[in-house]
This record gives sequence, structure tokens and C-alpha cells, in this order.
Amino acid sequence: MSLATDLRVLWQASGFRKLTYARLLSQSGDGMFQVGIATAFFFDPTEAATSQEIAIGFAILLAPFTIVGPFVGPLIDRWQRQRILLVGNLVRLALVTLIYLAVVAAAPTVILYALALAALSVNRFLLAAMTAGIPKVVPEAELLAANAILPTLGTIAAAVGAAIGGVVGIVAPGTSNSSVAQAALALAGVFFGLSSWSASRIGWKELGPDRPLESLAFVAQLRVLASELADGYRYLRARVTPLQALGVMAIQRLLYGILFVAAILMSRTLLGSSSSAQALGNFTIVLGFAAIGFGLAAVLTPAFGHRVDRHSWVVLCLAVGAVGQTALALTTQTWALYAAAVVVSFAVQGGKIAVDTIVQRDTEDEVRGRAFTLYDMAYNVAFMASAVIGAIVLPDSGYSRVVMASLVIVYAATAAWFARAPRVPTPHPQPPPGQK
Repeated sequence: MSLATDLRVLWQASGFRKLTYARLLSQSGDGMFQVGIATAFFFDPTEAATSQEIAIGFAILLAPFTIVGPFVGPLIDRWQRQRILLVGNLVRLALVTLIYLAVVAAAPTVILYALALAALSVNRFLLAAMTAGIPKVVPEAELLAANAILPTLGTIAAAVGAAIGGVVGIVAPGTSNSSVAQAALALAGVFFGLSSWSASRIGWKELGPDRPLESLAFVAQLRVLASELADGYRYLRARVTPLQALGVMAIQRLLYGILFVAAILMSRTLLGSSSSAQALGNFTIVLGFAAIGFGLAAVLTPAFGHRVDRHSWVVLCLAVGAVGQTALALTTQTWALYAAAVVVSFAVQGGKIAVDTIVQRDTEDEVRGRAFTLYDMAYNVAFMASAVIGAIVLPDSGYSRVVMASLVIVYAATAAWFARAPRVPTPHPQPPPGQK
């Protein structure tokens, strides 16, 4: 089936349509928001952009959700997911407003970091809730297509939002980093508000869970949530296939994160930038090529869904990632970075679509929210690790032939390992832990 055919079939489900509207608006705003904080943090010409500084930035922005997430994520199984989307975007609107005011007031960087990490943490929570809700609005036979289309459209929306945020920032009055950030942040706030309004059109119980867990006092709830997340991990381990799929996703994100850090540095150095704005423009072009790769994944993954099983598709994507990374291992020319951005992004997104489907298919609804909370934790830990590794192994130019070649080897080794991994989940006749 083609992308257009899959989308036409899925579009007949009103729940899918409404979830799509909410996600596209939310992630468009997220792209604009990321332009705002990228301008403030990574492309400030008054500071030397080194791999170490970028690693610190990633650690500060991602570590808190990785720590707090285990206690927040199981709420996806406890609260109605529609309410999470509605309220979560309102919270992000409030946070981006505070960030905007902090930028205007030239507040200390630590305040900007604190507010930005809170907003990004809410975003990961929202994405996990939306992913967990997909099986509630589409038939099981259409899960692969939905996982190909919705998250990928969201990623493209984020890239388009980033491009719009960058353009608005450039044409806005003033040429300083502060004015660019202010314009992008203001526009992001508008889209967060629209996403919250769009979520209000989704039925209260439409995204699940079907059997919300009982409410408890706050302290008791924290203890229960911690226990439930541990139970969720044991459940995934007992099923085998979902946990191994999460492991592959984490490895792919680790490798992609190292390339991401390298691309930020290369945008300032090897691409010939002479200013902060030009460096941001160079990096925006790289993101544009990455968006092409994401789009191709959305088209080709469901097209081959009836010919290649999910497991084999992940293996194939890992092999394609190795090929794409090889281009940068051979040369530092601009075309190699652009080619790697397209091919590796396709491989990562194509693998993610299949992993999402494996996790959804092989977990029950009562534990699915915790499964995707573990998914997001693995994602953040992998991205943090990539920043740390990048700080250690990458020069300030962002390019090392040895590092790029090493990434090729890891892609190939992971493909070889997953090719031999089990493809059928272990039977788990007992109710999901903590759901009796």
C-alpha cells in the first residue's frame, strides 16, 4: 500500500484524525521551541561552541526527565491520555511564556535551562501518551501504517516548525540572538495553545486506558508508581521481544545522537560559517535533509510492511544506517554530511516505526504506557550518552574519520545481533504485573 492509500484508510477513523491534528500542532510548536533554545544555547557567538559545552547542554536538558520520568510516566496508564494532551500543552504554553520573558529580561542561563528542561520533559511525556494511545484509535491491522505515518508526520511537522521559526526569527525586528529566540518562542506558544484546543476535541476516554488505575494519596502514589514501572520492566523482559526492540532503538539513538552533535559542530566549522546566524542556517539545512529521510521512512516502511516482517525491517534499517554513515567515514565534503543526514535519518526512523509496532503489538494496554515511558527513558539516556561520548571522542570541528568508521561498525554489529534475536514474544499468561 502507498502512503496516500494508508493515510486515506486511517483518515476514516475520527479518533486518528483528531489525534493527528493535536500531534502535528504540538510538534510544529516543538520545532519552533527548539529553534528558540538552540539559538540561545548552541549558537551563541559569544561562547566557544565545543563538544564539551554541547554535552553539558544535553545533559542539563535531558537528565531531569530521565530521573523524574519513572515517577511521571506510569501516569499514562493511570490518567486519561486525552487529559494529558490537553493539560500538557497548556503547561508548555505557560513554560514557553516564562522562557520568553526570561529571554527578554536577559535572565541568568541557569533559569533558562531550568525552564527549558521542564518544557522538554513535558514534551516527552506528551509523545509517550500519544504513542500509547495509537492502538486505541486504529485497528490492529493498521498499526504499522499508523506508526509509520503519525510519528513521522510529527517529525516532519517539527522540522517544518523549526524552519518557520528560523525564518520568522530572521525577518523579525532586530538581528540579535535574543530577538530570534523571542520570535521563535512566541510562535511556539501559539501552536502549543492550538494543540491543547485540538486535544479538547478528542473524547475523554478515547485514547484510553480502558481500566485506569485507582487514585491514591500523593506519597503512596509515588511508591506505587515506582513499583509499577519496575513491574513494567519485568513484564517486558518476560515477553523478550519488546525489551530487545527497545534496546535496538536505544543503540540507534546513541549512534544518531553522536552524528547529531557532530553536525552541530560541523555547521559552525567545516561548512564555512562565519557567524551564529550562518551556523544556525547551515544546521537548519542539515535538518531539512534529515526531514527528507524521515519522510522516506514514512513512505517505504508501510509499503514494505506486507513483504518484510517488522523484525527483518529493523535489521535492514540498521544495515542502511551503516551504509549512510559510511559516506562520512570516507570524506568531509558537504555532500557526505547531507547524504548521511538523509540515509541515517531514514534508517533511524524506519527502525523506530517497526520498534513502536513491536512494542505495541507485544504488550497489553494496561502496561503499554509504562512500556513507552521506558522507551522515552532509554531514548533520553541514549541521547545523553551520545553527547558525553561525543564530548570525549569528537574534536571541536565535529569530524573524526575514526569515530565515523566506528559508528559504521556498531551499526553492522547491532544488525548481526538483532538478526538472531527472537521474533515471537514469550507467552505471558498472567495479568500484567500490578494489574490484578
